[in-house]
Amino acid sequence: MKRLLLIEYHKMMASRSSRMLIIAYFVLLSLIASIAAIKFDIGPIEFHLAEQGIFNFPFIWHFNSFIAALFKIFLAVVIVSMVANEYSYKTIKQNLIDGLSKYELLKSKVLMVVALSLSSTIFIFILSLILGYRFSDYNEIGIVFRDLEYLLAYFIKLVGFFSFCLFLGILIKRSAFALGFLAVWQMAEGIIFGLMKWKLSDLVSYVSAEQVFAFFPLNSMSELIPQPFTRLSAVKNIAGQIGEQLDANIGVSWSNVAIVLLWTGVFLWMSYRILQQRDL
Repeated sequence: MKRLLLIEYHKMMASRSSRMLIIAYFVLLSLIASIAAIKFDIGPIEFHLAEQGIFNFPFIWHFNSFIAALFKIFLAVVIVSMVANEYSYKTIKQNLIDGLSKYELLKSKVLMVVALSLSSTIFIFILSLILGYRFSDYNEIGIVFRDLEYLLAYFIKLVGFFSFCLFLGILIKRSAFALGFLAVWQMAEGIIFGLMKWKLSDLVSYVSAEQVFAFFPLNSMSELIPQPFTRLSAVKNIAGQIGEQLDANIGVSWSNVAIVLLWTGVFLWMSYRILQQRDL
């Protein structure tokens, strides 16, 4: 396992563009800390974002994992590009000549997907601890380590999304087309959801469009970490003043976790089947 991971690591480090994207990704994650410095005036009121509780424990786990997930496309580009480059430069064929099986070839890619996801999760964990102990009003151990399931959801979300990108890279073999297909897939899910909202209730009265949409791959990954902003006291106060009832269902859904894990297995299985059947 260590040997396979080292093979992928050296391939990734040999690519200047991959190195730059990974550095940019972690730099952007670090910029979450700069949110603490945001201040602006609304008339006579000075608004300091850090004082609104976004870095309070345990809310910080939810907030930081949600924000960090927005930047996952950087690592997705790395994964797709690595696979595409292996086809372009015949690295896959050379690996097979050197003795790697197709199973080991895929396993090395999966290990890199897990390693990148785990590295990002650990980074967010450490960053959140630093910011939390600097700005949080609550530092009791029981509060600090509550709601860590958001980090688990973040890790599963990255593994699922990167497994999908790995599948697209293996299927299409060209990074630009694979990333384009990813964007088309995202739009297609939205269009299908709109059509279901329009017609599904007429066809099947006991199933809602939202219930079906929960099983779509990219949507299920997106819904793993719900938006955190309705948990902020300032948002709740504003909503209360205008008579709005905010959705309280903002926890991690374990049924959604199961759906994402299922799709992850499907994408990896299809990737293996393609490698098995394709003449490399």
